[in-house]
Amino acid sequence: MVSQAEPSQISSHALTRHGSPSVVSRSSRRHRHNRSVAGGTSYIPQNDFPIFSSTGDVEIIITAGNQTNRYLLHRIYLAQCSGFFEASTSQEWSRATITTSYDDSAGGGGRGSKELARIGEEDGGSRVSSRARSREGGTGGTGSQVGVGRRKWRYELDYGTGNDDIPMLVQKDSSNATSSLFGSSDSRPPPVRNKPPASNASFFRSVANLSVTPSQADSGSRCTPEELELLNDYDNLFRVFYNYAPALDSIDIATAYLQCKSLLTLADQYDALPVVGPRIDHHLLQFQSRLWKQIAKYPSSYLKIGYLAQSKSIFQEALIHVVGAWPVGERHIRSQLPESVLEVIEDKIEDLEDLVGKIERKLFKLTLCTPRGERVTPQNSYLDWLVVSFFRQWVVDQTSPAPIPPPPSTRTLSSRDSHHRPQHSSRHHHTLTSPTSLNISQSTQVSQPQSNQGLFYRLLGGPPINYLTHDDCKRFLKLSPEFYSREGLKRFEKRLDEVKGLARETVKPLMMSQLEGMADGVSYLVCTRVEERDWPWM
Repeated sequence: MVSQAEPSQISSHALTRHGSPSVVSRSSRRHRHNRSVAGGTSYIPQNDFPIFSSTGDVEIIITAGNQTNRYLLHRIYLAQCSGFFEASTSQEWSRATITTSYDDSAGGGGRGSKELARIGEEDGGSRVSSRARSREGGTGGTGSQVGVGRRKWRYELDYGTGNDDIPMLVQKDSSNATSSLFGSSDSRPPPVRNKPPASNASFFRSVANLSVTPSQADSGSRCTPEELELLNDYDNLFRVFYNYAPALDSIDIATAYLQCKSLLTLADQYDALPVVGPRIDHHLLQFQSRLWKQIAKYPSSYLKIGYLAQSKSIFQEALIHVVGAWPVGERHIRSQLPESVLEVIEDKIEDLEDLVGKIERKLFKLTLCTPRGERVTPQNSYLDWLVVSFFRQWVVDQTSPAPIPPPPSTRTLSSRDSHHRPQHSSRHHHTLTSPTSLNISQSTQVSQPQSNQGLFYRLLGGPPINYLTHDDCKRFLKLSPEFYSREGLKRFEKRLDEVKGLARETVKPLMMSQLEGMADGVSYLVCTRVEERDWPWM
């Protein structure tokens, strides 16, 4: 006769293998008990971004239009990434709800837990009444209840009352919330009993609400583009906090710029630029050459992006363009950027002006020498001296603003004054003649504004044939008939090429480009050097 084994001695694995469902392990009952049913489908609690139902202690509600995004995140992550959350969840400013979890652990009692919610005072809820503390650590008749305090925070997006108000997250009382990811908070202490607690209707209602998409909740209306942008910005902000890549456009750089600018503005609002900035920098640098072209078109806009993202590459590229084209965009820059960035711009403009002034002084000192090593003068080599004067006068016309014409009353000389006007010899008259008055070809005329001075220096640093051409020399030398001949013109051009060679070496410091991209088509200087001490965020 085979003895019958006790049911407790039969392993659940063996019974399952033989197909007997009569015995179920205690662990399987516990897992089955944790499952909830909402809307006829099984619900498994989520513990992943954006809802950490098991470990999250900060509930954030973002509502825009008819759509609501809910987050249940961790205070430690938010405080590490954002100065706003670090300050608002501190004991001084926090308005957290303290929930005490009671666990029946004495003999004879079943397992169960229930939470008691208390609203923290203005000091962050650190003051707990002695009666509550005694309840948390007290014992009951058949079992002991151990209370474990846990803080919970709830934030909702507040749009303010005025049209100029910026939407901002504000702390709310989670105990009075009708729908919360934390569930309902019961103010009564949990009873000491062995049967499982009753189902929480508020919890099931909140779970059911989560399973309904915004389109199902209100399919008749849609969010505006501005509202969707706001929802995406907050979602990207929290994604970056949890080391997820933000959802930014990787094809259209113009769209990516708008998204990055909006996200950086939001991160600046919550004091999270050190965390969000590197993500923006990494995303924009993926565009490579397209990024450098966009910076050349909109340097002041990308200068702000580089500053907010603390991107050295973007900030340097934009700063070089801004300094070279100054004062183009000055009003926009002064209204959009902080004083620290303006100080860097002004320092670099001053450095560039000093360098340009130094180069100009060298250009005016350029001269030729005789075979004996003497500087040319009208006495020792008049033709060579004409070459130097011709070049210097051209430099003056290209680097100086146009003279202001006199008033009409003094522009015409009387016949009496014309008789007494001193007469100059032809030689001295040649030295005072402007190349502009000599009908120099229009191709060699360069605009005077600072934003266009790069054209002039690139002209000097380029091939000598591009300025003061053969026709210009011929036209000038005709004013001195005694020197105008085939041999005289040939010697004049040869000596002028020597001056051009000296000028080309002189302007080399201005020809250096510090840009990552190409400087083709840029009319200003791009030789500004940006060093480590120039970063305004250091």
